[in-house]
Amino acid sequence: MEVTGLSAPTVTVFISSSLNTFRSEKRYSRSLTIAEFKCKLELVVGSPASCMELELYGPDDKFYSKLDQEDALLGSYPVDDGCRIHVIDHSGARLGEYEDVSKVEKYQISREAYDQRQDSVRSFLKRSKLGRYNEEERAQQEAEATQRLNEEKTQASAIPVGSRCEVRAPGQPPRRGTVMYVGLTDFKPGYWIGVRYDEPLGKNDGSVNGKRYFECQAKYGAFVKPSVVIVGDFPEEDYGLDEM
Repeated sequence: MEVTGLSAPTVTVFISSSLNTFRSEKRYSRSLTIAEFKCKLELVVGSPASCMELELYGPDDKFYSKLDQEDALLGSYPVDDGCRIHVIDHSGARLGEYEDVSKVEKYQISREAYDQRQDSVRSFLKRSKLGRYNEEERAQQEAEATQRLNEEKTQASAIPVGSRCEVRAPGQPPRRGTVMYVGLTDFKPGYWIGVRYDEPLGKNDGSVNGKRYFECQAKYGAFVKPSVVIVGDFPEEDYGLDEM
């Protein structure tokens, strides 16, 4: 094959390798020597330059020639946009060896050493008093949470166990039932009211996550916030759920 010189300063080619299954599209200067070109390919395919054998393929994947003259310019070969340069590795590495990241040693740092670093995200948050390191904001959030808890406790104390009630949750029709539980729970913070509905309009049987708070049939039990529970003389209503 005749070797000719080309005037375009750069060329865009695809790089493939015997060590992996993917191709990379790269742009290179035609003025690079083959030796210099191999050094740049080290960063692409992972093979040492001294262990590379280069093959040139056309845009139609037809073999053109080997790039085996170390001091020749890349542009002295018939390399054009869309061609593929295949790197054959002779270092003894296996196919896929550089793709298996599980073999890469992971960098780990202790909590104590990380706390001492001044260029970490944690150090930045501390200096800027952001997030959980903003003591004023954190104290305000804790105060608001305590206030909400006290308000819920006051509301819950006015709802006796065994009393009839009507649950008036926003966006839902009123539901009547009997108060079966008042107090704190393990499934969510704050005070909750356990209600046994008159009809199967609930979500549980008085237990949540394996812990029982009261007894009732399945789908008759529910837990709601004290703010939506109204205590009073609420006789049972016929919802017509038994009608065919």
